[in-house]
Amino acid sequence: MSKKTFSKLVSGIVPVQIDNIDTDQIIPARFLKATTREGFGENLFCDWRKNADGTEKADFPLNLAKYKGNRILVAGNNFGCGSSREHAAWSIVDYGFDVVVSSFFADIFKGNALNNGLLPVQVSPAFLEKIFAAVNKDEKAQLEVNLEEQSIKIVATGEFEKFDINAYKKMCLSNGFDDIDYILSLKPQIETYEKSRAFNF
Repeated sequence: MSKKTFSKLVSGIVPVQIDNIDTDQIIPARFLKATTREGFGENLFCDWRKNADGTEKADFPLNLAKYKGNRILVAGNNFGCGSSREHAAWSIVDYGFDVVVSSFFADIFKGNALNNGLLPVQVSPAFLEKIFAAVNKDEKAQLEVNLEEQSIKIVATGEFEKFDINAYKKMCLSNGFDDIDYILSLKPQIETYEKSRAFNF
């Protein structure tokens, strides 16, 4: 399935300042029955967002009006640990996030995120604290994430860091490709190669 392209994003922040957020907290196991990617955003962080009767908890960041529409999720250290469920990435994307920032990501979650058009930006612990400080000071604080330059900047202060990303995954995000889209993009070259081969039967 093709995804939207990514080049640069300037957006407000949704801060979830909690370390060691595992995939069961991102999307609880009881919601994993569906096999398509749609609809998981409604239950993102469900046990933290909602009371037992389904009403929203007033103090959880995703429920606060001041953060509505922001497309960058900023979490504590060691995000996406636990089981390897791809649904965790699906739920974050389906909710409306394009970027998730942490000082460390579990490897499997990071791979699942990149495979589903979600950019995981790993920053230093010190820079993560600066981001949280910025949004705690000003709820409208923004980040600029530039994929081409592989940089993340706190707009108000101009402070920035570079981040790493696999070159192939960077290309896929830039073009809106998943793995199948990438192979299909090479169809003309594949056909040319096949026509040039001599088959002996």
